[in-house]
Amino acid sequence: MHGILDHMTARAVLVLACVLMFVAVAAGAFGAHALKSRLAPEMLSAWQTGVQYQAWHALALALVGVLMVQMPGRSGLGAAAWCFLAGIALFCGSLYALALTGTRGVGAITPVGGIGFLAGWAVLAIALLR
Repeated sequence: MHGILDHMTARAVLVLACVLMFVAVAAGAFGAHALKSRLAPEMLSAWQTGVQYQAWHALALALVGVLMVQMPGRSGLGAAAWCFLAGIALFCGSLYALALTGTRGVGAITPVGGIGFLAGWAVLAIALLR
């Protein structure tokens, strides 16, 4: 029986992957051009780290979407997608907020997003081993 986290379609995952990669490219360009002269180097570095991890995990989502097409009904793929989405929202989102606001407390959210990324990769590996 499939869990509630597995109820995400391959199409939805692939569309989200494309949207999130679009946003990563736009955020990278925004950081390189609009924020470069406005942010302290450590804040610009935080922004760039968010962009990099968002891009990598948007690609991970695309991989999951392709796997969902190739392995329909494979348990765990939807859960991996949700983990990657949570990681992007929490890890990357907190780094963007930190860079833009300078509020250090936002950084407490970042490791939770990192756990989302790690969980996504672990769940994906387990799904593929089944």
